[in-house]
Amino acid sequence: MAVSRRTLLKTSGTALLPFAAPSIGRANEARILRFVPQANLSVFDPVWNTAAVTIAHGYCVFDTLYGVDAQLRPRPQMAAGATVSDDGRTWLVTLRDDLRFHNGEPVRAQDCAASLDRWSKRDTFGQTLGAVVDSFGAADDRTVRVTLKRPFPRFLDAIGKPHSSPAFIMPEHLARTDPMRQVTEMIGSGPFRFRASEYVSGSRMVYERFEGYVPREEPAEWTSGGKRAHVDRVEWRVMPDPATAAAALQRGEIDWWEQAMPDLIPVLLRRGGVRVQPKDQYGFVGLGRFNVLHPPFNNVQLRRAVLSAIRQEDYMQATVGPEAPDAWRRCFAMFTCGMPGVNEEAAPIMRGPRDLNRAREAVRASGYAGERVVIINPTDLPVIGPHGHVTAQLFRSLGLNVDLQEMDWGSVLQRRISREPVERNGWSFYHTNLPGVAIANPALNTAIRGDGAWPGFFTDAETERLTAEWLFAEAPAQQQALFDAVHRRALDQVPTIPLGQFFVRTAFRDQVRGVLDGSVAYFWNVRKE
Repeated sequence: MAVSRRTLLKTSGTALLPFAAPSIGRANEARILRFVPQANLSVFDPVWNTAAVTIAHGYCVFDTLYGVDAQLRPRPQMAAGATVSDDGRTWLVTLRDDLRFHNGEPVRAQDCAASLDRWSKRDTFGQTLGAVVDSFGAADDRTVRVTLKRPFPRFLDAIGKPHSSPAFIMPEHLARTDPMRQVTEMIGSGPFRFRASEYVSGSRMVYERFEGYVPREEPAEWTSGGKRAHVDRVEWRVMPDPATAAAALQRGEIDWWEQAMPDLIPVLLRRGGVRVQPKDQYGFVGLGRFNVLHPPFNNVQLRRAVLSAIRQEDYMQATVGPEAPDAWRRCFAMFTCGMPGVNEEAAPIMRGPRDLNRAREAVRASGYAGERVVIINPTDLPVIGPHGHVTAQLFRSLGLNVDLQEMDWGSVLQRRISREPVERNGWSFYHTNLPGVAIANPALNTAIRGDGAWPGFFTDAETERLTAEWLFAEAPAQQQALFDAVHRRALDQVPTIPLGQFFVRTAFRDQVRGVLDGSVAYFWNVRKE
């Protein structure tokens, strides 16, 4: 007889867990924070990869010139401040005093310039900035000088953005790494050092407080302000099974569970000793991503047919469960609903009952010839894994030849960068979710950009042209008209399927204080009492 994970938690207070709490003195225990991330950390370079777990790792190890506050406004971080020339073509960013890398070397403007240069070749917003940059350079050791071909009013928004690939600063010798290759040496200037010697893939990651970090004076808020490390050691413990993570939290064997599953939250709260709060007010957006390089989804008519058949409630209920209706919403948009400028342009296509007969006819009319559709799907990520099964069932009902291949999330991340056809271990479709802040506007939204950078490899000159016009538009009415035009183009070309918007809760022991809102977990400002 199948037993639900909720029932298991109610009845197994003494369940055997993979990590036993060590016998540590009370004082030492308060200096160690044990954390369960949403997935295993398998890719370490947060400029090379956009996975949320890699970005969370990046914020431990690295820092940025600018961060953002809760309203997503850019704020100086490593920078003391910035000025722009009267013609808008030269930015000077001055560094704060006493910035040092983990190897003891001072942070120089040359390190920052090389880091921005590498980031601008990987990140979508960075590439947009990079297209108008003459040079990333240094006026002196403490002043970064960026010269532009034309003014770029959103320069600070670009280098301060909090997610998908933040503009993390690395030592120059690492930042000179080919942007198409991963940086493997984790030397940053962030509040924590990565303990590579203690890394065990699929089990444990360890970070230690960097004594040389000098925080800002302002209160911490999102990725800005004083990043004060109040614990000496942060231990990430990978627990793919939500019931195991919830039981470990109840027993005090872990301190913080990054993504508490909605069906388990009532049990956690009923037993006491645990608090729950939203990760951030913007939520996450579920996405299905086509590989447009190869058949069958190089056919835009077929992509449109799939879009017409999607029921977002099927995906959202599979993720958060039917018992948590307030944890998700339908969002008929390629952007984050509720954010400035976002209109639900997809409503005419996606709202109302789905007509599968009409969608099947559209599949046939597209010329689909029975090509194999390989869906790569994670088994260890509860907020994504169920989507693969919903999609496989839907695709089969549409008459597609489905091959659902399941693997761990790290393998999905590695596999999705392949440009090979399915006959050579390629893929056709995968699912992910992005923090709402990551797709808030046309420049940020990697899911619809036409530059070919994001796995799926969608290229579209018209999308890029409209995005560039939006970036440089000054009048609010013109900005909105161009935003909507980008949106309609995305719905016409369908590089991505929007699956709905959901709101993650994070859970931690009562002794834990200072957990900040954000698109990923931040470990500064956090205390254990």
